[in-house]
Amino acid sequence: MPADFDVTIIGGGVIGLACARALSHNRSVLLVEQHSVFGSETSSRNSEVIHAGLYYPPGSLKESLCIEGRQKLYRFCDDHDVPYKKIGKLVVAPDEENPELIRLEQKALKLGIPLSRLSASEIKEKEPNVQAAAALFSPETGIIDSHTYMLRLAQEAEKSGAILMKQTRFLQGTSTEDGWLLNLDTEDGEYTISTNVVINAAGLHSHDVALRAGVPASALPTLHYCRGHYFSYQHASPFQHLIYPLPEKNLAGLGIHATLDLGGQVRFGPDTEYLTGHELSYGVADHLREKFANAVSSYFPCLESASLQPAYSGIRPKLSGPGQPAEDFLIFETNSEKNSRILHLFGIESPGLTSSLALADKITARLPTAT
Repeated sequence: MPADFDVTIIGGGVIGLACARALSHNRSVLLVEQHSVFGSETSSRNSEVIHAGLYYPPGSLKESLCIEGRQKLYRFCDDHDVPYKKIGKLVVAPDEENPELIRLEQKALKLGIPLSRLSASEIKEKEPNVQAAAALFSPETGIIDSHTYMLRLAQEAEKSGAILMKQTRFLQGTSTEDGWLLNLDTEDGEYTISTNVVINAAGLHSHDVALRAGVPASALPTLHYCRGHYFSYQHASPFQHLIYPLPEKNLAGLGIHATLDLGGQVRFGPDTEYLTGHELSYGVADHLREKFANAVSSYFPCLESASLQPAYSGIRPKLSGPGQPAEDFLIFETNSEKNSRILHLFGIESPGLTSSLALADKITARLPTAT
């Protein structure tokens, strides 16, 4: 008997939706999402930045997929009416010969990423409120409406025949000779469906999904929950571009930076806070204001800390723990039989949004075309 679906995707964030769109061109696809809204966790709780590809380990998937994905994402936005602005970013340094600034400059040259160095006077021309001795200007960095982007991905997937089910929880997966049997909990009760291939794109829940699909805990990488907070700024934006400090070695993120939304409002973040448990809590404590003010004032000395207001937070599913070097995206396959495969996507954090279309194409290329 043929399977109900060629591919079933677990997780309706930006990666799951991008995979649904890519795979549904010539396959039958089911996507299941446990929440009532797509992308309500990591995909919608970030800076909404389209990254140029500067920061990631040489030769990593993060690096190659970010650069490829950025180009594909801008084209997708143009073709599908997704709001975005190629606003540009300044990476600022307190001294002209900063080794990290030089390293990023050389890396951009090697990778062909457009970048220009700015002196202190040139910084003042672009951003009068920024204090820095030198900066790198990245014209390819942009901002995007991530909610509209995910809506368009879902629409394109459904146009190609994909079935996208919200409020549907994956309970258990059992491998068979012909594929997989998946038990699903829906609003209408529990059902069992058959599928040839499973894509675990569950983000924060990817570890749990793998366990429910029979993967031994000892075979799985450790997943670390890292929360990042954001503060809004209760004045008109003092910036025209994104402002980033230099990344610190072994820092879990890129430092507390200034981002703009498409309405021109500025917000600062994220910081990094590793969680000891796996409880998803998105509160932003008021006492963090001082920490944010100290970090931001290093490049924006006119900041009034009282103007910072708690906004929102997001949680990143990281493969690296506190103080450890950043780990790459991990595509983990635990069953490689032709008609019974499952691919787990672990550690899909930044630049996951920028990389989404390229990562979906990479997943598509790993799977045989449906017969």
